[in-house]
Amino acid sequence: MPKKTSIKQLYSEIRKYLFYMIPEKWNKIYLYASIIQRENGEETGEMFFYYFPQSILKKNPINVYQVPAKFNLDEEEYIKLTDELYDLLKQLRHECIRCDKINWSNITISIENVEFLAEYNCEDLITSAYSNEDRMAIWQYKYLNYPIERFKKEQRYRIFEYMDEEERGLHPVIQYVETFYQQHEHNNIQYDISRHSEDKFIKVDENNKNFTIVDEDQYQVQSGNIFKRKKMKKITEEASQIEEPVVRNQILKY
Repeated sequence: MPKKTSIKQLYSEIRKYLFYMIPEKWNKIYLYASIIQRENGEETGEMFFYYFPQSILKKNPINVYQVPAKFNLDEEEYIKLTDELYDLLKQLRHECIRCDKINWSNITISIENVEFLAEYNCEDLITSAYSNEDRMAIWQYKYLNYPIERFKKEQRYRIFEYMDEEERGLHPVIQYVETFYQQHEHNNIQYDISRHSEDKFIKVDENNKNFTIVDEDQYQVQSGNIFKRKKMKKITEEASQIEEPVVRNQILKY
């Protein structure tokens, strides 16, 4: 149906952004975003998302806001992409209201194998008994399978309270499921830092085996390529072993 075209295009764009922002192979992606429209028309909210790296061993989910530090990418350029992704989600909400009369306040997007699942919740977050912190704990328990022991006593109470209410139908969601057939477009350009000349480094595209000399200070984010790489610095063994570093944008609030 024609009215669905714009929404499906937004789903596709959101999926592409998520794929592009993860520079390694993965198995699952989970995203949460809230959008609240204030009386003055301003839209505010928050967004966080995680992915499970592809591995034969069970690995913990990675907060995507850790990616710049983990892969030595320019954080400022990376956060610009998250801002653009949040703008796409706001556009999606506008289209859902216009086409399907679904005025959702928060959304969870799950991607696994070739399935894209969007779950819309229309609760009033301003008057809700659950705080943003409560909702994040509930979401992590429900979607990331965090053990209940990981949460504080008060959080555990709120999680069980919400899950009980959900079983009684008090937190209904509207689901959209779509199957897609495309490869994960993760950012897979590698760098060979052993070959360099003065302040220039060689960019290596492992797919095409093309080599280009680029100036480290001038190399910026480009469509289909890689983000601007930070100046090389030694990462200590101690820093590389930190599992949950404190990152400025663990949760983006808008």
